[in-house]
Amino acid sequence: MDTPFPVPEDALEERFITAGGPGGQNVNKVATAVQLRVDSFRLGLPPYAWRKFKTLAGSRMTAAGVVVIQAQRFRTQEANRADARARLAEMLAEAMKRDPRRIATKPSRAAKARRVDAKKVRSGVKQGRGKVRED
Repeated sequence: MDTPFPVPEDALEERFITAGGPGGQNVNKVATAVQLRVDSFRLGLPPYAWRKFKTLAGSRMTAAGVVVIQAQRFRTQEANRADARARLAEMLAEAMKRDPRRIATKPSRAAKARRVDAKKVRSGVKQGRGKVRED
């Protein structure tokens, strides 16, 4: 598996289950779908990457920190196994990418003035609506 860093084999667990979809009688007899379970705590990810990995995993991560990737796209066990591992590698590669630091900025004085002026104009438009008072 080509990931940005080596994944320890003890962090991975594979289960083979029967898959739905095309395949005729073979589907009911042979366990071709793969359920790859990854213990995210054993991956040894840096904190920033772990947080991003957790976000990417979403509902696939259990409360115990195990990410479950299910692959049943193909009709053979080996192809599904390779697909699951490729999807894990993709997630890890994405998690290892650092987001650029955001530089906080402030609006200029002129921008603040333009905003206030626009609000005054809009307020005037709304004041013009409504009932006409006859005094």
